[in-house]
Amino acid sequence: MDSDAVMEGSSTSVQVAPRLPSTEGEYTSSLMPNVLPPAREFRDIQVKVHIRRPEKDSWAYLGRALVSQEVVGQSSRVVVRSLTSGKVLVAFGEVSELQAEKRGNFVVVGCVEGSRVISWSLNAVNNSETLRLLASIELACYRCRLAVVDPRTHTKSRRRIERVIKEDRRRRHRRRKDQDAMIDAFQQHHLGDDVPES
Repeated sequence: MDSDAVMEGSSTSVQVAPRLPSTEGEYTSSLMPNVLPPAREFRDIQVKVHIRRPEKDSWAYLGRALVSQEVVGQSSRVVVRSLTSGKVLVAFGEVSELQAEKRGNFVVVGCVEGSRVISWSLNAVNNSETLRLLASIELACYRCRLAVVDPRTHTKSRRRIERVIKEDRRRRHRRRKDQDAMIDAFQQHHLGDDVPES
């Protein structure tokens, strides 16, 4: 008996391995459209906003605001808008020179403009909202193009921002220390006792 005759006579099922999609043809072909999962909608965060202007040591309360994220093309920006007037108080984006840090339920954002620092304090409702706020600011302001194209310039820029903010903090602390020393000196001299009574 011929082996070919045996093969023809028997009905054996042949297992076919499932075909894995190729990364070139199937996902980029015009027959199958490029379908991306829908992006999660950014939920606005309600905050209380304080500002510390250059050469000032105290915070000024600006009121309640809504923080939202606006996506334009490939980049996004974080916008802080007043709840009462709807006016934009500040917007942080990829061109912003800033450093954001978490302090309790506050996110303190130091914006560098030349050698001056304007600080924004955004007080969120709870810890998870604070972390979400910090993450959205960090992501919106991260200069990914510069980090990829020229990492050395990116690192220099980050270090300069950190240095300017640290120097501003040092000057503020020095001014506060000098003020406290002056108040102590006035109290020790009892200047109020030297005033003649009329």
